[in-house]
Amino acid sequence: MENCIFCKIIQGEIPAKKVFEDEQILVVEDVSPQAPLHLLIFPKRHFVNCLDMSPDDDAVVGYIFRKAGEIARQRGVDGSGFRLVQNNGAGVGQSVFHIHFHLLAGRTFGWPPG
Repeated sequence: MENCIFCKIIQGEIPAKKVFEDEQILVVEDVSPQAPLHLLIFPKRHFVNCLDMSPDDDAVVGYIFRKAGEIARQRGVDGSGFRLVQNNGAGVGQSVFHIHFHLLAGRTFGWPPG
């Protein structure tokens, strides 16, 4: 996507603090963290959110969930817990329209969220 900040990060046009990268996904530190650990995990293929997914996207989303667990273990938050959040639409907080997941940890979270 032409004006997508995440696509520009993937292309190296915008700097980001990378945590992990491979051919499928990129994990970066959030520039406006909402928790002591706040990472963004997104596929390199652009699609808006789960409403824009096709069956071809199933594998990458499953991979993102598995990788989130690996990173949580590496960062030592697997025992205390972490939250994985994905918003669908501006009305619930999606501000970048490239599907992404927030991995949040390191503080107590309330329920229900929002």
